[in-house]
Amino acid sequence: MGDLFSLFINSVFIGNILLAYFLGMCSFIAVSKNVDTATGLGFAVIFVLSVTSPVNWIIYHGLLAPGALSWLGYPDLDLSFLKFITFVAVIAAMTQAVEMVIDRYSPGLYATLGVFLPLIAVNCAILGTSLFMVERNYTFMESIVFGAGSGTGWMLAIVTMAAIRKKVRYSDVPKGLEGFGFTMIIAGLMAMTFMMFSGITL
Repeated sequence: MGDLFSLFINSVFIGNILLAYFLGMCSFIAVSKNVDTATGLGFAVIFVLSVTSPVNWIIYHGLLAPGALSWLGYPDLDLSFLKFITFVAVIAAMTQAVEMVIDRYSPGLYATLGVFLPLIAVNCAILGTSLFMVERNYTFMESIVFGAGSGTGWMLAIVTMAAIRKKVRYSDVPKGLEGFGFTMIIAGLMAMTFMMFSGITL
């Protein structure tokens, strides 16, 4: 249990999927203009990551990994080259489910998120989490915790950015830095702040 807790904390702070690996930056920059919208998208990302990581783990280790089909009499068969397209298909299916639920129960949030909600399906943070899971050889429980932690870290980053950008609206920002430039400076400072957690060992 302690190892799982350490993995969760690591994926939220130390190895934050967005601020440490810069995955999922497009929606991070575009949707972080409003705290409520950022929170809604953050919860959607947490759900998608928490579901797709273990599902992709099952598919990879049950069908795609080298020797996974030995129970069918094909011990030498290696279908791992299909993991990219398979993972994306699972992510797209989960994103579609989230999109339908939000459209049904929160039309306002659905309209606000716009195109960025279906773009979760091609969010590199979502796919990156599944690929990290395979590369690091996580167990099934570790994949669940890693997915939930990565989603929580992504949500923490985007909500923090939205809160900062809300305050910046009332600040005297130099004309040459207004808009995207200042947003990237804030993102860089946030990444440097999260780097302080890198020396922590749990």
